[in-house]
Amino acid sequence: MMFEDLHENNRLQLAIGLLIGLCFGGFLYIGGVTEYNVILGQLLLTDFTVIKVMLVAVVVGMIGVYAMKSRGMVELHPKPGSIGSTVIGGIIFGMGFAVLGYCPGTVAGAVGHGALDALFGGVTGILVGSGLFAAAYPTLDEKVLSKGVFKSMTIPDALKINPWYVVIPFCILIAAVLAGLEYFGL
Repeated sequence: MMFEDLHENNRLQLAIGLLIGLCFGGFLYIGGVTEYNVILGQLLLTDFTVIKVMLVAVVVGMIGVYAMKSRGMVELHPKPGSIGSTVIGGIIFGMGFAVLGYCPGTVAGAVGHGALDALFGGVTGILVGSGLFAAAYPTLDEKVLSKGVFKSMTIPDALKINPWYVVIPFCILIAAVLAGLEYFGL
């Protein structure tokens, strides 16, 4: 009942989104992943802070989403994808990351703590890139993005098994990777 009321209240959705976004940026900052040197260290494979933060987020998110799904609190609606959109998106993301040293999430967090390179380079890049993509979208969608479409399903759906048979082993694997990174001082 609560989620149906929320679904109909656009202002509350925006307020919750803003609050979650601010918290997300704060947690990125606290985790140290909005620092250019940390991101550069990740790209040079000398600092694994970003990977650690991302893996912890994957575990928390996976357990949280599937726990809520098991209780009937949420439904998953995965979107279909395509080879074309994945390749184009990966190239655009990779170019921006390589040139600036930030991804969209860390740009927002870095702007929040006053990084001018993230503000002028990152926000400008996101706005210009989004505008160019929007302008090119009709042609790109027809000729590239819609090529190699694959179904919208989760790994448990694809394997036709209980989601916990995927979630639990993945969480154990991620915990082992995190423990290994700590053990080797990475």
